[in-house]
Amino acid sequence: MPAESTTPQLAFTSRSDWLAGYLRADQIRTDTLVQLVTHWTDEDARDEVIAALDALADVVASPRQEGALDAAVEGVEAAAAMDTAHLPLDKKTALRLLGELSILVRRLTRFGAKNKANIPTQQDRRWSA
Repeated sequence: MPAESTTPQLAFTSRSDWLAGYLRADQIRTDTLVQLVTHWTDEDARDEVIAALDALADVVASPRQEGALDAAVEGVEAAAAMDTAHLPLDKKTALRLLGELSILVRRLTRFGAKNKANIPTQQDRRWSA
């Protein structure tokens, strides 16, 4: 069994039963919170963000209609002028994540030979399912 990730803040891991996996990306959460509070210094923007957060809280606390949660989240993102959640990856990080993801895919597909997908490798120029 391979060691844990050298950078757990951005890593693929397996659940203990190997039936599911996780992508941990702490920087996205940090960026989200920073973007959210950036508008807090402007009173008009703060009121708009608070209203959008209240609307999101109402959706979360009540039975959901289809699309309501997505719309409420988009309302918060718009009020706080949030950027798209993305992380830049350098070559070293991308290769590390590829290795971790490959391990995760092998674990998730270890049973049911008929359902196993081909796992692309670095040498593959093109890959299709």
